Amino acid sequence: MSNVHDQHDVHDQHDVHDQHDVRREGSELERRSPCERRSLLDMSQAQLVDYVAELGEPKFRANQLWDWIYKRYAGDFESMSNLPKTLRERLTAEATVNPLEVVQRVVSARSDTQKILFRLPGGQTVETVLMVYDRRRTLCISSQAGCAMGCTFCATALGGLARNLTAGEIVAQVLYFARYLADERFEPAMDVARPARVTNVVLMGMGEPMHNYANVWDALRRLTASDAFGLGARHITLSTVGLIPMIDRMADEGLQIGLAVSIHAPNDTLRSQLVPINRRYPVDELLAAVQRYVEKTNRRVTFEYALMRGINDSPELAVELAAKLKPLLCHVNLIPLNPIPDSPFQPTSDADTERFAAILTDAGVSTTVRVRRGIEINAGCGQLQQATLA
Repeated sequence: MSNVHDQHDVHDQHDVHDQHDVRREGSELERRSPCERRSLLDMSQAQLVDYVAELGEPKFRANQLWDWIYKRYAGDFESMSNLPKTLRERLTAEATVNPLEVVQRVVSARSDTQKILFRLPGGQTVETVLMVYDRRRTLCISSQAGCAMGCTFCATALGGLARNLTAGEIVAQVLYFARYLADERFEPAMDVARPARVTNVVLMGMGEPMHNYANVWDALRRLTASDAFGLGARHITLSTVGLIPMIDRMADEGLQIGLAVSIHAPNDTLRSQLVPINRRYPVDELLAAVQRYVEKTNRRVTFEYALMRGINDSPELAVELAAKLKPLLCHVNLIPLNPIPDSPFQPTSDADTERFAAILTDAGVSTTVRVRRGIEINAGCGQLQQATLA
């Protein structure tokens, strides 16, 4: 994932463990196509109550299901031991709590990063990454299968947009890794002490979250609700290329989700080449929207800047960027680009990265350089998918 912050400090598990490995998940998916089964993750609590009533079951069964899904991270119905066997069998036949199928899984050489390519119902694929730090277990999740924004340096943009993810498919990525972290018996091994919990989530994977606004915010409310997954809103960051109407809308949501804006250039001439949506929402208008957001929420905004050798890494551009961002309550996250093979967009040298960061810092703009992760496992956004298709 090219847009992941190092600076973001972005449930007890019942005995539901052994059945959650990839083999079991695969066998369940083979029994009935995911397209034919109802995903309970796409239901609100009220909708789940209605569904259970359709099955002729009392309301408290819905509460039990909700608890198994969001507090115990159950990946199938068979493990839900306080449900009647007949109900478990019926649910297994016609519903699912795990709509994702593992296509490929890779772990970095340092065992601190794991990336999975998931297949969705309908056959599209998306990527999710777990990154382990000293005190954090951060997930980078996808919001769309593909992307319509057309950023020229991004692997995801190569295939265009296939479809939006449902709220349940977004939540499912988090629950999958919550199950993994909760039980040390799950493969593969990583450099993380388990049991552990997901501490941070960043929506910086495949897709533009603001382009799938309703489903993304449905998922975010499920992830932050105390009676659901219960992750603190301040531990979640949403990244956008700068869809101004949606930034204004986010300011009124009432959740303290972090906002990150992928800027990548300080002027319209260059940014329109790198991020085509800039032609609709130019830099100065975008920065004005960020200022409105800050004034309304009193929250600092992060600007992501993927440094590309000879393209957007000059000292002059750093000076220009500093002048535009200094008036804002913001932080800049400089990102060493995860390169696409045979692409003209390649990472800036370490020396030029340090020079760019120093110019921003000396101008009074808070700046950090993201720790690079997972180059050897195609950890950049969309890269594992492209490698798998190649």
